[in-house]
Amino acid sequence: MMRIGYYAHHHGSGHCRQADKLAALLPNDARAQLTVFTSLDIDSYRFTAIDEQQIVRLNAEDERPDDILAGRAGEYWQPASLHYSPVGNGDIQKRSHQILDTIFQRKIDLMIIDVSVEVAMLCRAASIPYLYVRLPGIRDDAPHTGAFAGALGLLAPYPKALESTQTSEWVCNKTLYLDFIYSQKAESCTYESFINILAKLSAGIEISAPKSTSLLSSRAQLTYKSGATRPIITVIKGYGGHKAIDEKLPELRSLLPNALIISLGPIDDDKRCYVDISTEVDDVTPFICHSDYLMMACGLNAVAQAYHYDTPLIVVPDDRPHNEQAVMAEALVAQNKALNWQQFKTSMSINDGQPESIAQTIHGRSKPHPATSVDSIEENNSEENDSEETNAATPTAAQAFKHSTTDYPTTKLWFENWLLPRLNLTPESTIKY
Repeated sequence: MMRIGYYAHHHGSGHCRQADKLAALLPNDARAQLTVFTSLDIDSYRFTAIDEQQIVRLNAEDERPDDILAGRAGEYWQPASLHYSPVGNGDIQKRSHQILDTIFQRKIDLMIIDVSVEVAMLCRAASIPYLYVRLPGIRDDAPHTGAFAGALGLLAPYPKALESTQTSEWVCNKTLYLDFIYSQKAESCTYESFINILAKLSAGIEISAPKSTSLLSSRAQLTYKSGATRPIITVIKGYGGHKAIDEKLPELRSLLPNALIISLGPIDDDKRCYVDISTEVDDVTPFICHSDYLMMACGLNAVAQAYHYDTPLIVVPDDRPHNEQAVMAEALVAQNKALNWQQFKTSMSINDGQPESIAQTIHGRSKPHPATSVDSIEENNSEENDSEETNAATPTAAQAFKHSTTDYPTTKLWFENWLLPRLNLTPESTIKY
């Protein structure tokens, strides 16, 4: 059995959450040997699948006033192979030692880097095998290209159907597409239960203008999608950024003056008057399932939650490095999984805002809800067909990948006998016999 290390970047909680979801797919004995490296503190994300003793809390990597060179020092002082590389930074020196020493002490066989070009290059320079997690977006700059080339393979935590057409062929060939990864079974929720949730959320909350009646007194007006007299639209936002979607709220209210608009996640104070309910919830599944419209940015975890449901999806990508969310939004629209903001406004004018008409505008929305429990994934895994395309995304791709790391005693055997047969690339051999 191989010992796995996972580096989770500290921007937002999504990277730690991804590590948690992958850990949940491992058998218990293998899960207990997983080590996660992150500089995110325990209050920002609490792991559920692994114990705190398996987490290595790294020093931060922020620039310091005593740095000899800043992290981005310009053309003649900045290596083309790195995005960020301060010189003389004591914290980065300590975290590099933490990473390498822990890999040695815990006898880690394989690292998964999610994401950091600098940690990838640290591992490659130290001759430590790693897999690199590829996020959506255009990542054809020299540092990313170097990190991709230095990896044994690449992992994409999304379906191959959502790959950008601008991605280089060799990068696609070196990628294992894991589909969207689920870690827990979503509890079923009836529409009546959903309305009860809304009633509880509205209790004690002043309903903002332009509403004249509260939700509690107008529950009879809220019927299921097939005959909604007051459509429900849920806006889902994360803490990685919500400016773009908040800026659409005034126009959304104008387009749907009588709708019940629910904002989940952070919201700017000056935009609260455009929504009826502003809150945070532990489980967004009832809102995804039972809303008439779902409006959201295109963060990976948010898209993963909504992808297989038939609720009309309106995407408003946030501005991110490498056009990460914009590329994901384009792919969703191209795959007929969503409408962009302009398409939504056009559909509203054509269809008079009827949910069913707009749902019909988005083709191919009849997929069943996904299997979200480990048990159901394992069930499907036992039914895998050996003739299946080896590099295609399947509902069990992530499970198959994680279990493969427990089937081989060494990284070399795993690389040669499991990973390489699934990739469309083969490394050149320089050994002379």
